[in-house]
Amino acid sequence: MGASDYSAEFPAMLAVITSGALLGVESSPVLVEVNVSDSVSPIPGEFRIFTVGLPDSSVRESADRVLAAMRNSGFRLPDTRTTVNLAPGDQRKEGPIYDLPIALALLAATHQLPPLRFGDYVVAGELGLSGAVRPVRGGVAFALQARATGKRGVILPRASAEEAALVEGVSVHPVDSLHEAVRFLRGEREIAPLDPAASPFRRREPDSTEADFSEVKGQYALRRAVEVAVAGGHNLVMIGPPGSGKSMVAKRIPGIMPDPSLDEFLEILGIQSAAGISLSVENRRFRRPFRAPHHTISDAGLIGGGAIPGPGEISLAHRGVLFLDELPEFKRGALEVMRQPLEDGSVCISRAAGKVSLPAAFMLVAAMNPCPCGHLGDRRNPCRCSPDQVRKYRARISGPLLDRIDLHVEAPALGIEELQAAKPGEASAPIRARVVSARRIQEARLGPGLCNARMSSKALREHCVLDGELSGTLRCAMERLGLSARAYDRILKVSRTLADLEGTARIGRAHLMEAIQYRSLDRARPD
Repeated sequence: MGASDYSAEFPAMLAVITSGALLGVESSPVLVEVNVSDSVSPIPGEFRIFTVGLPDSSVRESADRVLAAMRNSGFRLPDTRTTVNLAPGDQRKEGPIYDLPIALALLAATHQLPPLRFGDYVVAGELGLSGAVRPVRGGVAFALQARATGKRGVILPRASAEEAALVEGVSVHPVDSLHEAVRFLRGEREIAPLDPAASPFRRREPDSTEADFSEVKGQYALRRAVEVAVAGGHNLVMIGPPGSGKSMVAKRIPGIMPDPSLDEFLEILGIQSAAGISLSVENRRFRRPFRAPHHTISDAGLIGGGAIPGPGEISLAHRGVLFLDELPEFKRGALEVMRQPLEDGSVCISRAAGKVSLPAAFMLVAAMNPCPCGHLGDRRNPCRCSPDQVRKYRARISGPLLDRIDLHVEAPALGIEELQAAKPGEASAPIRARVVSARRIQEARLGPGLCNARMSSKALREHCVLDGELSGTLRCAMERLGLSARAYDRILKVSRTLADLEGTARIGRAHLMEAIQYRSLDRARPD
């Protein structure tokens, strides 16, 4: 069918195609409407493309990319005034994701492409000047939008399509160029939808370079606390002098975490896709995230934000680990904004563009020195800090934030003799096996994807019952340490995890005493 045949069957000069706009980690439908004037201007050079619908600068620039891509792909350019409308008009549009849908709609409006199949797909993609299609953020979100709105599938750049293919119930068609997308929509070339089972994101391959716990010498109490924290998804802070192995231990935590389920991984991938980091090769592994931002990070960088709110570090760590090294060096405001996400597992951000709720169910792992000089309690290096300096240093971490950290554990410095004499520690594999076993117990008790750290108040009363003697022990500890009701709940949750690691149905005295022992910063909290 030639261009004249298209013109006879579709005489209108208007074409509409569905795309999407990212808001947080979700995509909302955007209609790309292209209208071409029906008369050629007698004034040479008057042809222009007008883009309306609250576009940002990168969207306005798409006209130049689209025209160059069309010309270099062998298509005819319009020679009249052309209007591109991105509806709804009250929602701001940003990024180059509209290049491909604008080009396809422009081709349909100029009778070079039949619009019959446009309504079946959500389309997004950036165009190069040669007509090549480049990856865009939000592949998973576009696939979820297509499924929610009853579309047959999505047409996306190949790298974006590979992550979108994990969404069940949607046909995902990858394209590498504008010409290829046109031939597919003309019916001249079949592009088979990607098979989710063949997605590179679902492959878990052994990584010989992954750090292992066998490389950690000594620090048996710290290793035990880390195992307990990971087994129950509890927050953890490590206190010790420089060089005691805090960062070394933290970097090995991903190796003992259980693999995410497919639903959990889709959540993780959706957030990373919206942030654009899933497109790089090193981020295409089926694993839980491990994020370690520098202490100079801003509030918005940590919790998310922007003119159109996007995910920050706490959301990028969803279902994984957020590691904050040198915890007291973070800005007080940045730390305090984590209080609500640590409690709720999500963060709400309000901006002029709208209000979004971003998932943020992460495990917080923090490390800090015991004092400003770092040598308090170090047998080899005497501390130079006054008691007042130590109090001010530790006071940088507020009491409400400490309440939300379940385990506080000391990491003393190791002497040369200990380092030389210590045998290699237990490897990550057996630790991970115990963690996985404890997590299975928790999921059977609480539901898929849930762990003790996310236990509801109702479940806490049901599964963390203490007998009379243990209840009195905990009451005595609460009074002596001046603990809050939140700390009380967290002690019970850690006790439940300790019992799960041993495979026992009831919390015992040893479990409760160990959980209380993990509140060391509460005991040392300045008056």
